[in-house]
Amino acid sequence: MLLIRSLLFNIWFFGTMIVAMLLMWVLLPFPARLTHNMVRLWSRGVQGGMRLILGLSHEIRGRENLPPGAVLVAAKHQSIWDTTIFHLIFDEPAFVLKKELMSIPLWGWYAKKCGMISVNRAGAAAALKAMVRDVTAKLDQGRPVIIFPEGTRTAPGDEKPYHPGIAALYTAAPVPVVPVALNSGLFWGRRSFLKRPGHIVLEILPPMPGGLDRKVFMTELKARIEAASARLLAEGRPAA
Repeated sequence: MLLIRSLLFNIWFFGTMIVAMLLMWVLLPFPARLTHNMVRLWSRGVQGGMRLILGLSHEIRGRENLPPGAVLVAAKHQSIWDTTIFHLIFDEPAFVLKKELMSIPLWGWYAKKCGMISVNRAGAAAALKAMVRDVTAKLDQGRPVIIFPEGTRTAPGDEKPYHPGIAALYTAAPVPVVPVALNSGLFWGRRSFLKRPGHIVLEILPPMPGGLDRKVFMTELKARIEAASARLLAEGRPAA
C-alpha cells in the first residue's frame, strides 16, 4: 500500500509541476506576482495531494515569532517539501539557491522571474559579497528571504556545517534572523521514492538576538535549530 500511495503521489507531484510550469511559461511576460501566485497554487496542490493520497499532514508552529516586515529565515533542510511550504507562509519569498539550479531549463527562468538569489559556491569571497548584496536588496524591498545554512538537504538526525554566509547576512542586513526547525525528512526523504504517512511539523523559533559576535551567533543559531529539530524528530517518530 505504501508503494502504491507513493507512486500515485509522485505522479501527482510531477504531473501538477509540469502543468504549473507550462502555465508559468505563458505568464513570463506579465508581472512576477502572477508567477508567485501560480507557485503558491501549486504548493497548495502539493499539500492537498500529500494529505489525500499519502495521509501526510503538516503543522506550522510559532507563527507568532515572525516579526512584521522583512525577515531573514534560516531553516533546517531535510526534504523537497521544505521548499514548497514557505510559499504558503510568506508572500513572495526569495530563496537563496545554488547557482547551478538557475540553469535548469524552464525552472531557472521562473526562479529568475520570481527574484530568487543564486550563489556561486566556488566563488569564495566575491560570491559571498554578491550574495550579501543581493539578499540585502530583496530585504530592502520588504521581501522575506529564506536560506538553508547547511546548503543542502540532510537526513533526519544528521548535521552538516553551517555555511558562513548566514553570519555575513546577520551582520550586514538590518532585519531579524528567524531560525526554523522541522522534521519533514522522516516522511519525505532526500531522493526517496517512498513517502510515508504521518504529520510534518515546521516550527518557527524566536528571532536571534542582535549584536552577537559572528562566532557566537553561528554557535547559537546551530544549537537552536538542531535542538528543536531533534525534538521534532523524536515527536514524529512512531513509539517503539
